[in-house]
Amino acid sequence: MVTMVTYPPPAGLLSQAGELTMPFSDAVKFSILGVSVLLLLLALAILAWQIFRCFSQTHTTCNQQDVVDGDLLYSHDKPATSGNYSGPPSLKVEDVNIESNRMSRCLLQNSFSSSESVQADIDTRPQDSIKKVHGSLRFSVYFDRVQSRLVVCVLQVEGLQDHSRATSLQDHSRATSLQDHSRATSLQPFVKVRLLWAGSEAAEVESLRQGQAEATPLVLCTVLEEWHTRIVKGSCNPLFGDQFSCILPEDKDTLSHIDLRMEVRDFDKFSRHTVLGEVRIPLGNLNISYPLELQEDLQIPQKDLVGEVLLSLRFLPTSQRLEVGLLKVRLAVSETDSAMYARISIQCNQSKLRYQKTSAVPRCLVTVFNEVLMFSLPEFPLEQCKILVSLYETRTPKKSSKRLIGQLSVAKESSSEDEHWTLMLRSVRQPVAKWHGLLI
Repeated sequence: MVTMVTYPPPAGLLSQAGELTMPFSDAVKFSILGVSVLLLLLALAILAWQIFRCFSQTHTTCNQQDVVDGDLLYSHDKPATSGNYSGPPSLKVEDVNIESNRMSRCLLQNSFSSSESVQADIDTRPQDSIKKVHGSLRFSVYFDRVQSRLVVCVLQVEGLQDHSRATSLQDHSRATSLQDHSRATSLQPFVKVRLLWAGSEAAEVESLRQGQAEATPLVLCTVLEEWHTRIVKGSCNPLFGDQFSCILPEDKDTLSHIDLRMEVRDFDKFSRHTVLGEVRIPLGNLNISYPLELQEDLQIPQKDLVGEVLLSLRFLPTSQRLEVGLLKVRLAVSETDSAMYARISIQCNQSKLRYQKTSAVPRCLVTVFNEVLMFSLPEFPLEQCKILVSLYETRTPKKSSKRLIGQLSVAKESSSEDEHWTLMLRSVRQPVAKWHGLLI
């Protein structure tokens, strides 16, 4: 007979209620609980960090879209940052589109300018960059003393070259021939003819005296007549054959005071015409009692003094405004049936402000305007600023027709500035007046 003996469990494993318990002390239990809580907090922190990164990337993308919209609506002068950005390729393409849209808006804004602005810029293109000209002009001149009629015929221009489209292909012979062919098809030359009357001596104009010999007198000229030939497209040797004539005053010494100035220009529909060269002939030195045909080499174009303008400038730094006052205009010859008005435009820090016009005043030897125009400057400090004053003449019977009399400019560059500009900055909030030469 087998007898089974059952031993009772240890007293430590059973509680008073009869349940099984762990044989650990309270310190060990709380340590395990603390480690579990720390692991839970670490997991929650990692989850929160991942959620923060996700939302921060989404917010950055939204900010990039806001920058795009803000640039399209308001920021016209913000520089492109695509070169310094190292994000995804799609964002780089988006920044390039921002820059292209900004440039297109600038072109669209400039296209809103009137045709008068384009006409003013035609004669303001700087010609200092032209150091050498190519080509020659063939023309004929005839003066009929019985009728006091001068006849000018522009025949042909030969050997033109387009300086603005020169490339680095000149070192290769084949490339040179291709380049010559492209030049021949890109030029659109025409000739602008002016008859200049050398009138009285000009007053003391300090801006023009600088750089000239003291013994050289300044003479005011007057444009008697102005013509231009037709445009010949795609030719470096254009044939014109255009003839112009006018009646000159009956005087024995009429021809001795007249200069014939002919400018060869390259027509540009969307920009300013480029002066390729000029020919200047004093008619008093020629025997043109019969048709005389001449061929002269083109020279570097020069400006002529046609008048003097008393200009007033005042700078208000607190309100960032510039006051331009047109006080007086002195010309060589007055015409009773014409009126004059001025068009003033300012280009400041590569930003062109909206131009303003003065009222029309009857033309006389000394025309008094006494008008002040105010311009709000967009940026400060001023690194570059140019004030351009263009004087136009209108005929009373034909108010729509206008003719450019001359222009003057007061410029402030980063390296140099005009004397009038310096005097204005020395006398802040006080108007400073100074005579300037009117050139054409």
